[in-house]
Amino acid sequence: MIDPVLFTTLRINTFDIDRPLTNATGFLFQRDKRLFLVTANHVLYDLESKHFPSRIEIAFHVDRQDLTRTAGFSIPLYESGKSLWRGARDGGGLIDVAVIEISRGALPKEARYRAFFPGNIPSTDALVDIGSTLLTVGYPMGFHDQLHHLPVARQAGLASSYGIRFQGNGYFLVDARTHRGLSGAPVVMRVAGETNSDAQLPWMLLGIHSARLEANTREPEFDDVLGLNAVWYADILLMLTE
Repeated sequence: MIDPVLFTTLRINTFDIDRPLTNATGFLFQRDKRLFLVTANHVLYDLESKHFPSRIEIAFHVDRQDLTRTAGFSIPLYESGKSLWRGARDGGGLIDVAVIEISRGALPKEARYRAFFPGNIPSTDALVDIGSTLLTVGYPMGFHDQLHHLPVARQAGLASSYGIRFQGNGYFLVDARTHRGLSGAPVVMRVAGETNSDAQLPWMLLGIHSARLEANTREPEFDDVLGLNAVWYADILLMLTE
């Protein structure tokens, strides 16, 4: 049995019209009957790196038995000059999370996928112990099972107190080995005692992976990388999908 969390997560390819730009990770979130693709904000727009895609592409499995079969799906990011995706800011500045609604009627007829629901998002006062083992599910440097079109999972340890905004920002830290392409990946923790079923995802959606962090005092010739990463709290999705 394939864990259903692998069917929530999609590889994102960004394009400037038809010119390929980058690849990243996104995942599906459903609220009531509305379906959203979630990723990091900088995947869709990044002024610092002058990254301004006009559309993205994802792919859906179209056969439950034969996972080698997929269908591509293109999503425009702008209409009449206005962005179709939604981001947010808080007191600390830009939140590195974005959502774009997907028209379910426009999906490939046989599309097979799973999505997180609001019930998968724990409250920020949930008991998640420091050092807890989490998973980051995605496409590091684009690497994945290219035959069956499934992402890979990397272990991560909770490195800052869950529920506390690290240095006043809307994220917590994980200790993990990460690479380019994981931006926008879901960071999850298995629900104790829960098993896989068609009716539920036995995972808590804790956050959305953003980027690696470094100490301001690090000297590359003397100091190794920290291996710490910023993960934005998933409850921002409740505001972005209202």
